[in-house]
Amino acid sequence: MKRLLLALSLAAGLAPLSLAADLAADQIPAYGETGISSRYLLMDANGRAVSNQDFRGRFQLLTFGYTYCPDICPTTLAEMAMVISRLGKEADALQALFITVDPERDSADTLRNYVAFFDPRIIGLTGSPELVRKAAESFRVRYEKVREPGAPLEQYAVDHSAGMFLLGPDGRFIRKFAYATPAEQIADQIRQIMAGNGPPSAARRMAPASQ
Repeated sequence: MKRLLLALSLAAGLAPLSLAADLAADQIPAYGETGISSRYLLMDANGRAVSNQDFRGRFQLLTFGYTYCPDICPTTLAEMAMVISRLGKEADALQALFITVDPERDSADTLRNYVAFFDPRIIGLTGSPELVRKAAESFRVRYEKVREPGAPLEQYAVDHSAGMFLLGPDGRFIRKFAYATPAEQIADQIRQIMAGNGPPSAARRMAPASQ
């Protein structure tokens, strides 16, 4: 309950100031050339292989994190749930995803139960450490284990990049929303992009891929 209350308060825009310096280094320009390829090949809670091409015709809103995360991840997922809620029926054209950066501890069942707490429409994805690393690299997401001296091997935190990524109906990257961006702002911008009223760069990225 404490984690949920913290997440909701942070989602309302009350991000702790101590996070600002760490997160600033991970910000990616919303539009323009970013070097993001948006490719991933992972596994859902049912053991089914899932890639960025599996949601053709729908937008994807995804983020990276892990279930043991004390604040950033629950905050981001609370925001993601709010975005889905604010989009209403338009949310049918969007698939929300949570990709773990801690595959050793985040099993498929663990992820399923975790994301369902925020919204059952969010899909949790995991995979081998190698596939998770490749997915993170394709989005320029950084992460690393942090263990206190003398702590058991299974007791660690994972420092990781924050924020949400929007992919178009063709599975290509459109833009990144910085951590703690208000949910209503994210929902409004996604709605504009869905309606074809987003920036030209977004429109170009949404164009169907050549066969």
